[in-house]
Amino acid sequence: MEHSKKLLIVDDQNGIRMLLMEVFSSEGYETYQASNGRLAIEIVKNMKPDLVLLDMKIPGMDGLEILKQIRKIDTEIKVIMMTAYGELDMIKEAMQLGALSHFTKPFDIDELRNAVNQLFADSDYAQRLSG
Repeated sequence: MEHSKKLLIVDDQNGIRMLLMEVFSSEGYETYQASNGRLAIEIVKNMKPDLVLLDMKIPGMDGLEILKQIRKIDTEIKVIMMTAYGELDMIKEAMQLGALSHFTKPFDIDELRNAVNQLFADSDYAQRLSG
């Protein structure tokens, strides 16, 4: 039995968290949320999510710092960054730290959902191949 994929949404905006929780829960993912870095790190340690949707601009500990912390805990976790506007330097650094892609807000929710589904489909396929 395929265990359901775990998804962590990290964003300080409640509305965005609620929207993404709703979208990805309805896709059948086990969905967690965090409004700040400290909470995000806790969830990563305890729940071991497969994917983190990580906002770049979070008061306190920013997205890059959170990403670095996630990498210390687990290098396998997939990360997609969410950015507000031309944060290109930060995006570049996030990619160097292993983020897979980024979406600029306001993002197209269907695009984001497709990207996540595709990501999980690809990793499942790769796992089946490696057996």
